[in-house]
Amino acid sequence: MQPVNPNFLATFPPPVMEARRWVEGKVFPPERPLMNLSQAAPVEPPPEGLMRAMADAILNNPASHLYGPVLGLAELRAELADQWSATYGGTITPSQVAITAGCNQAFTAVMSTIAQAGDEVIIPLPFYFNHQMWLDMQNIRAVYLPTGDTLLPDPERAATLITKRTKAIVLVSPNNPAGVEYPPALLRAFRDLAHTHGLALIVDETYRDFHSSDQAPHDLFTDAGWDETFIHLYSFSKAYRLTGHRVGAIMASEARLAEVEKFLDTVAICPPQIGQIGALWGMRNLGHWLAGERLEILARRDAVRQGFGQLPTWELLGSGAYFAYVRHPFGEPSDLVAKNLVEKASLLVLPGTMFGPTRADGGTGQAETTLRIAFANADRAGLAQLVDHLKPLTA
Repeated sequence: MQPVNPNFLATFPPPVMEARRWVEGKVFPPERPLMNLSQAAPVEPPPEGLMRAMADAILNNPASHLYGPVLGLAELRAELADQWSATYGGTITPSQVAITAGCNQAFTAVMSTIAQAGDEVIIPLPFYFNHQMWLDMQNIRAVYLPTGDTLLPDPERAATLITKRTKAIVLVSPNNPAGVEYPPALLRAFRDLAHTHGLALIVDETYRDFHSSDQAPHDLFTDAGWDETFIHLYSFSKAYRLTGHRVGAIMASEARLAEVEKFLDTVAICPPQIGQIGALWGMRNLGHWLAGERLEILARRDAVRQGFGQLPTWELLGSGAYFAYVRHPFGEPSDLVAKNLVEKASLLVLPGTMFGPTRADGGTGQAETTLRIAFANADRAGLAQLVDHLKPLTA
């Protein structure tokens, strides 16, 4: 048998792909078709104008078929810098922006420049599974920060976890999988903690376009030296329905991005050109449309909250952006519950065991009792059906 890197064997299979296997070959009754609420990704195509801009580039822009700059198109980097500076009230220059092939690549690129095997990174529970997988595959120790039922991490508790090996703190807000939004004061407290200890604070804001506040999600960019500590990650996938085109972004210091460039050049050479062209067109032309998308997602969040109000034996711990994080009422662990829901409720969701350690692995027990419901692809009528699917099981 050919050798396999043991770090890869140490991590788990891709959770969404694993869950899809639970429904392969199954036939669901016509009166209760499958509701797939397992993946946080829009399934509808982008707006027509954006698709036309991409198609025009394919047909009429020969440069779109060539290698582009490793750190992304200059126009897109400048547009991000301008819009983010206006939104967050800070100063971001194009040289502090890099474009990546999706936000997962943004995370792996940044983390590769920060930590090496044997180092430690603090991540709150429940974690985003791809972050955990990358740390596993690099033999970087994930140090877990439990959040309890509030699902909000405590900076004072995080301070007790810092050791000589700690290199970074990673936060996701709005959170995947929990849906909660970290208040600006909480994010600043973590920035102060990271700054005091010389750590990087990485904040993944993939879902920031669906934040419930009309104000900036935080004020970390307002610091003159924000890039000494803070690293911002972003994704165009959810905002403009560009999941298959893989476009993400990093905002960090020029020195950090010089190291990131080495990683990106080795892994992908450049981010996909057509996706970048689409993202740039979207930023320049779809502000009003995106505002409407945000309101629709917030309306679906409200429908989820109302729906679980009709399920008194369930507990809605968090909801926001694309997600609801719920405590189920059953005696079995969440991985078995999720599989049973496929059979008994025609419902595919992800178990908490995909977002944190079990008690046997040192967890708090939260993983066994929780489920993630990715509701962005279910309209309000569909979310009413979700409640109808669950009611018979918990009556």
